[in-house]
Amino acid sequence: MVAEAELVCHPTVAVQYLCLPSPASPKTDSEFFDISAVAPISVDLSRRDSVLTRSLSCLQALSCSTSIQTTTAFETATRKFAPKIRSGSHTDIGPRSSNEDQHIRIDDLCTHMGPLYSWSEPSSFYAVFDGHGGPDAAAYMKNNVMRFFFEDAELPQTSDIDEKFLRDLESCHRKSFLVADKALADELSAVDSYCGTTALTALVLGRNLLIANVGDCRAVLCRKGDAVQLSQDHRPSCQVERKRVEDLGGMIEYGYLNGELAVTRALGDWYMKLPFGSASPLTAEPEFQLTLLTEDDEFLIIGCDGIWDVISNQEAVSLVRRELKHHSDPQQCARELINQALMRDTCDNVTAIVVCFSSSESQDSVPSRRPRFRFCMSEEARNKLRSLLEGN
Repeated sequence: MVAEAELVCHPTVAVQYLCLPSPASPKTDSEFFDISAVAPISVDLSRRDSVLTRSLSCLQALSCSTSIQTTTAFETATRKFAPKIRSGSHTDIGPRSSNEDQHIRIDDLCTHMGPLYSWSEPSSFYAVFDGHGGPDAAAYMKNNVMRFFFEDAELPQTSDIDEKFLRDLESCHRKSFLVADKALADELSAVDSYCGTTALTALVLGRNLLIANVGDCRAVLCRKGDAVQLSQDHRPSCQVERKRVEDLGGMIEYGYLNGELAVTRALGDWYMKLPFGSASPLTAEPEFQLTLLTEDDEFLIIGCDGIWDVISNQEAVSLVRRELKHHSDPQQCARELINQALMRDTCDNVTAIVVCFSSSESQDSVPSRRPRFRFCMSEEARNKLRSLLEGN
């Protein structure tokens, strides 16, 4: 009997395969079990037990066993993991008369900032602004976001990215959101008090991913093919937000904050806010999520609510993952995600950013979520196997 075998197993998983047909075997797909294109063996499985002993001895060449203990190696690889950032983005007006979305995408913050950059780790920065009441607030934020968050910000200065540094960084980002909100109230901004914007920022610093969110834009991480939501939508339908609003004297009417606004946190909209420094039902206070990236984290999707109103987190992740396997281009992935939202009749502007954490060369080498086993047999081997299984 002649056999050739190729085994691709997921790390830290012990796998034992016996290449023997079984009536209880679940239906397989090409991603899991790929047999060379030859005619299938038809046998009478009811007689299998009587020849099982004889069959096993001849099937040893077709069986494969592996038990990979890679915990230590995996931990070492995780410590050495460094994201290789590349990104793409796309926006569309959708069914609206104008596009009030804005976004910013900086893969290499060091090169962008030049001598102002002082951190030891490479970093990237992304942001989406979804305006309402006109485009001015979102446009103002895009034009001034680097000044608020980096140039004028009191960023922590240290060569060690430790817990204290990350706490200080979060505190600095919080202050930047509030400073930006106050700037929108200034007459110099030329932004009407009835105009506002939601905002979501993503800062990648080494292996650290810091998400800050005000409003209902959303960040979703792909971890080994699974969707992990990294931000909370600040909408009146959220019970935590509803309680906060009502505790501060606001109300939710017809699903809107004070019967007017579809979000409970936003920059601008000063006609609905109390004087600066006072707790208000509508606030610019951001919520944060810090994630330590590993090699399991494939990419990040940042999008406005026009996407998430019609596409689930997992659908978006699966779509982008599938597209990356085809062409490994995050720009095309973002465009396809937008096209899908438009095809599903989204009622809003749509903007998406796709940030990949691995190089295009390594994208195809991302392991399947399940082990794959492939083998092929010569015609002589197939005949012998058929004979054994039929008890001849």
